[in-house]
Amino acid sequence: MFNLLYEITEDGVIHQKTANIIQYDVNYINDRYTKYGYLNDEMSYLRIGFLLGSVKEKIEKLLDVGYGNGSFLKISKTMIKECSGYDISGFELPDNIIKVENMYEDSYDVVCFFDVLEHLENIEVIKDLKTKYIYISVPWCHFFSEEWFMNWKHRRYDEHLWHFNDKSLDTFMNRMGYNRITNTENIEDSIRKTDFNYPNILTCIYKKNN
Repeated sequence: MFNLLYEITEDGVIHQKTANIIQYDVNYINDRYTKYGYLNDEMSYLRIGFLLGSVKEKIEKLLDVGYGNGSFLKISKTMIKECSGYDISGFELPDNIIKVENMYEDSYDVVCFFDVLEHLENIEVIKDLKTKYIYISVPWCHFFSEEWFMNWKHRRYDEHLWHFNDKSLDTFMNRMGYNRITNTENIEDSIRKTDFNYPNILTCIYKKNN
């Protein structure tokens, strides 16, 4: 069954071969984020803290791709001069945050993909971004076996089209022209608790090669 539904790319990323595209609208955002309540802000503080502690230079322009309900941008705006968001859902942002229609048009110090990369139809769009750093969190696919994968909580067919582990994410990002500057971390597991004994969410920050 695995070979009928999935392929493994040259980078070692597991890719769903064909997909019916999910409608990512405001209803999807509300369903996804409302259940987390105050934890949205806790996660946002955790993410911005990891970013500011890892990047050893001033960050003045940040873009959050797939910003969801905008929680991370609201928190980031209190610490970073210019914060922008790109999302196909149409979810509204506060007036002091820039909503962009084209994520390739402007240049940024950091572009963030939180729980987003696995949803994209084409992940190689990353190479077209004008940014120095890319900040990524994705479900951590350990692929202990095909049976494990087919029953994995993050194998959401037609929704999660790409599945990464630390090695395949590094290999992909290296090919896109970026090198990782952080350890492979699962910092979000402190909030996104699980009942299993291996890391749940993979978080990495990459810097563009000179």
